[in-house]
Amino acid sequence: MLEIPVYDATGKQLKSLQVDETLFGKKVRRELLRLAVLRIENNRRVGTAATKSRGMIEGSTKKLYRQKGTGRARMGTRRTNLRRGGGVAFAKQPRSFRQDLPKRARRAALDSALLSKMLDGSVIVLDKLTVTEPKTKQVAELLKALGIEGTCLLSIAEQNPTVWKSARNIPRLRVRPVAELNPWEVVWPRRLVFTMDAFDALVKARSN
Repeated sequence: MLEIPVYDATGKQLKSLQVDETLFGKKVRRELLRLAVLRIENNRRVGTAATKSRGMIEGSTKKLYRQKGTGRARMGTRRTNLRRGGGVAFAKQPRSFRQDLPKRARRAALDSALLSKMLDGSVIVLDKLTVTEPKTKQVAELLKALGIEGTCLLSIAEQNPTVWKSARNIPRLRVRPVAELNPWEVVWPRRLVFTMDAFDALVKARSN
């Protein structure tokens, strides 16, 4: 059983939650997790880079001068990649970097990412998150009370514009609903903070 500490908004530890690691696959599948993270990074690539090959450059295809007898190096057309204004050798063309993984593999990779963070002691649960108005100060004081420095992911039960607006100006902090978590989002930060509602929803989804 894993123990996940529960804190209040003042940074005081209230209790610990017992979590069965078998709900998250029992062990960390590192190779699958690596493939899932690479898939997400590749799917974010735009793939619009393009350069002109020699066949796309306007100009004559006639040889600039005869092959022999000039005393100069042999030379082809003005469109060659050896001359200024010519085409590019091995020109880039727009392409898709998109990859896919089966749904069960994506789910297993997310479980491995979460389990890895739990085993490292990087996951904490917030007893109650109360943000009454969009003010950065409220979330900043909460993170300071919890002793969180560096990158952090705050996972909430559902979309909350007030919380999102309050956190968007804090560097290295991201807010995500628990249903939108993916392996990259979980692996990226040093600390994961779940609200109690979000953590309950996470465990309940894996208990069914």
